[in-house]
Amino acid sequence: MIHVGFDIGGTNIKAGLVNDQGKIQVKRNVPFPRESYHACVRVMDELIKDMLNEAGLKTSDIADIGVAVPGAIDPTCSVVLDAYNLGFHDVPLKEAVSQLYPGIPVSLANDANAAALAELYGGAFDGKKTALLLTLGTGVGGGLILDGKMFNGGRGNGVEIGHMTLVYGGLECTCGNRGCFETVCAATWLVKQGKKEARLHPEGAVARKAGGKIDRVNAKTVIDCAKAGDTAALAIFNEYVDYLAQGIASIAAILDPEVVALGGGVSLAGDFLYEPLRKKVKEKVFFRCEYDIVPAVMGNDAGTIGAAMLRSSASHTA
Repeated sequence: MIHVGFDIGGTNIKAGLVNDQGKIQVKRNVPFPRESYHACVRVMDELIKDMLNEAGLKTSDIADIGVAVPGAIDPTCSVVLDAYNLGFHDVPLKEAVSQLYPGIPVSLANDANAAALAELYGGAFDGKKTALLLTLGTGVGGGLILDGKMFNGGRGNGVEIGHMTLVYGGLECTCGNRGCFETVCAATWLVKQGKKEARLHPEGAVARKAGGKIDRVNAKTVIDCAKAGDTAALAIFNEYVDYLAQGIASIAAILDPEVVALGGGVSLAGDFLYEPLRKKVKEKVFFRCEYDIVPAVMGNDAGTIGAAMLRSSASHTA
């Protein structure tokens, strides 16, 4: 039997067939359709059929289907209440998938929670009791491990670290509030700042890296230019790291985690990110200690793997 996992993001849908050991056998990565959630479900159906065909499997070989989304899930884990980056509000996603695959159990979870669950099994959180995962992508997701289990909120509403207020009166967030953690720590912030720099200085490194086309500027563009020593890109990146360190220090003051792991595209910046981040967190944190800030081991597959293992790992959810 095989487990199907979906990690639905504001930019892409990642999908995979995962075995009982949490290893991906077949995977896909396609653009997220923004027409409606019905279009998203159609793409999911197509992906399942395509992956099964490649693996030489049938629908009857599916043990269960897990879906991870970047947003708030209702306490019954059936409805996506608000996933702003997807445009999903009160979406009965579990039911929609179940209707296509009757008889196959379907599980639904926040994407960062699913990623944290993946890290708990052979990843960065293996053997840890208290841990924090931050996913730095289109938004900022947060997954918590408390007492060795995935924490899904005191009333089952989940954990939305990306929407804690970090900058009073700051930038407007997709959720409608201002100054949320993700407004300054998502990859989107780097993109916005990079595009601004490219518009103001078309002769600069960021604009040149994007081939003179502003719409091609992404987070990696800015990071690569910063690594190359460009002054403007470095200023953007250093401001980003400062915001991220402040957020981690604030969370650490409450949770005092054994380890903090970073996932998402920005986390791939390597030591260029981690070395200054560790230093800044140490400067800002209340406790007199250094925090173990590391890359998420499962990488970009974490959400897919965690989603696929939701049902079989239900006993590891607090």
